[in-house]
Amino acid sequence: MRAIDRRTFIRGAAAAGAGGLLLGGRARAAPPGAALGPVPDLRDGEVRLHLPPGFSYRSFHDTEQAVTLADGTALPGFHDGMATFPAADGNVWLMRNHEVNGPGPAVGPGEPYDPMARAVTTTVLTTPRGVVLDSFTALNGTQMNCAGAVTPWGTYIACEETVNGPDVGPDFTGVSNVPLERPHGFIFEIPAGGQSNRVPITAAGRFAHEAAVWDARAGVLYLTEDNFEFASGLFRFLPAVDPLAAGELADAGRLQMLRVAGQPNADLAVTQANGATYAVEWVDIEDPAPAFPHTPGEPPPTSNDDAISYVGNQGRAQGAALFSRLEGAVWARGRVYFAATQGGGPAEAGPGPIANGFGNGNGQIWALDPRAETLTCVFQSPGPAVLDLPDNLAVRDNRGTIVICEDGPNDNYVRALTRDGSIRDLALNRLVSRTGATRFNDEFAGAAFSPDGGTLFVNIHSTAALTFAIWGPWGRLGV
Repeated sequence: MRAIDRRTFIRGAAAAGAGGLLLGGRARAAPPGAALGPVPDLRDGEVRLHLPPGFSYRSFHDTEQAVTLADGTALPGFHDGMATFPAADGNVWLMRNHEVNGPGPAVGPGEPYDPMARAVTTTVLTTPRGVVLDSFTALNGTQMNCAGAVTPWGTYIACEETVNGPDVGPDFTGVSNVPLERPHGFIFEIPAGGQSNRVPITAAGRFAHEAAVWDARAGVLYLTEDNFEFASGLFRFLPAVDPLAAGELADAGRLQMLRVAGQPNADLAVTQANGATYAVEWVDIEDPAPAFPHTPGEPPPTSNDDAISYVGNQGRAQGAALFSRLEGAVWARGRVYFAATQGGGPAEAGPGPIANGFGNGNGQIWALDPRAETLTCVFQSPGPAVLDLPDNLAVRDNRGTIVICEDGPNDNYVRALTRDGSIRDLALNRLVSRTGATRFNDEFAGAAFSPDGGTLFVNIHSTAALTFAIWGPWGRLGV
């Protein structure tokens, strides 16, 4: 995700092809009786979502008005990726990223990673029905905190979707990075219900991190890259120290990038047949955490475009695959499912920066099978009415249904891709601002189910952001 109104830049070209496969079967419409309708918010009775019959919700931390957390943090908005952990008495630790860009004094208590970076990850103690019991800053002094990963040793991996720093030229906003005091573009670890040590895991790379997935069977961390202007890559981090034994992810290991076997620089951002499968292998990244030459206090000579592509270019020089804007990722049925947000259309015309975002389609969902070493395009959107720019992903249980947050230029939905290839609507944004302006195209973000699977927590990502807790008969929808 990018903390700008990128919807004005998104291309409207629909992906070619129709239908889709998850684990078999043609794409179908939602079953009768599942149509969405207006449901009042239990917070105040306002209708902010349309939901299926039998569902309820409560919103909280609505930054259309100023919100101050229990520790005094002024909540910055731009609510993004989230994760949940069990807390006492059936309550939920909800860990939430805030995708804030640009230099400025760090917010929140504690010693920040960078005193001149404004993003945070906050922790909320909430009931399964969205009643907030406590809230505090768990990580601060970062930039563009996007999505992340839940680990089995009880931590959350938060990802920075940027490579800004005092050694890098102005980014897409044109704002100077000289005021920053530390390099960015890393991942950080946060204990559930606790505080991050604010120490980046640099061995896992300095690039535009989006999401992460932990493979507990192999002890591997998979990482998606959302390079808005250039091709993106899928990475994996092989820790040098077993984190299950250590209780944390050490800053040591090997970073690799995915390559299609026998097809150097395979362009997977272009139109794919549903079910198309590729054998894959991995190439090593020799310099995962670059520090670019610069003189403190002066404009750095390394451009942002060069810096944000530096790590990925090492893999592409060895034939790594090209994807369109890899965003959400989740582990389900022994596979890593991930979204290529603008994948599924004609090839890009040239190698330079892409003003509209890299990719010309409406989105793809891919599945990596680590044991078989294969990659499959399980679903390519035939057009925005079916699925429009998929972003964050979630799963409720082992049914294999993938819950998808949309980030499109029109009405945004939370949708589900079932095992039989059906796309079903779960929620529709019907936000109206205090001034009466419609906000239907504000994107959904951060979908995460409560540990018991009963509640879906999801955000609206914008300056005026908020979080929803949604509950109801998920099983009736095949979720």
